[in-house]
Amino acid sequence: MIFRDLGPVRQVAYVVHNIRAAMAHWIDTMGVGPFFYFEEAPVRDLRYNGAPCDARLGVAFANTGSMQIELVQPLDHHPSAFRAFLDSGREGQQHLAYWTQELDLWVDRARSAGLPIVHTGYTGAPDGRFAYVDTRGLNGTMLEISEVQGRKAQFFAEVARAAAEWDGADPVREMGI
Repeated sequence: MIFRDLGPVRQVAYVVHNIRAAMAHWIDTMGVGPFFYFEEAPVRDLRYNGAPCDARLGVAFANTGSMQIELVQPLDHHPSAFRAFLDSGREGQQHLAYWTQELDLWVDRARSAGLPIVHTGYTGAPDGRFAYVDTRGLNGTMLEISEVQGRKAQFFAEVARAAAEWDGADPVREMGI
């Protein structure tokens, strides 16, 4: 019950070979959109297993109700949890994410429970940090603890608002870095 008080799961993330095909599937088959697509994710200070990581990632976000869907496509062969997932022959759901404003507390709890932190970094601004916890031995998937405040919180709120108002037009919204 390490993460019991962290709140609900807020995001389901899928690692894919072809992010455009994945977005088309979610839009056309699942009726989920619009997707906010970053050809290259604005990730800073990315670390994998404690070492600096130069991996480049394409990412897209959309909501279905209160649940956010994230699509991730590794754009190179630099080591990362996402590249390792694809290289193991898998494609699909790779992690679940919880959102918090107390990242350090939850990372400390994960470490105290003996769970490895495999990825860290931030998006948007330094208050948009994240940590990936290897919980695969517990539930078959990784867990992301995502610090959601400031610019990142505003962006996630915009994704949710756009989904709630979406009429099917403009299904993929290209985002700059």
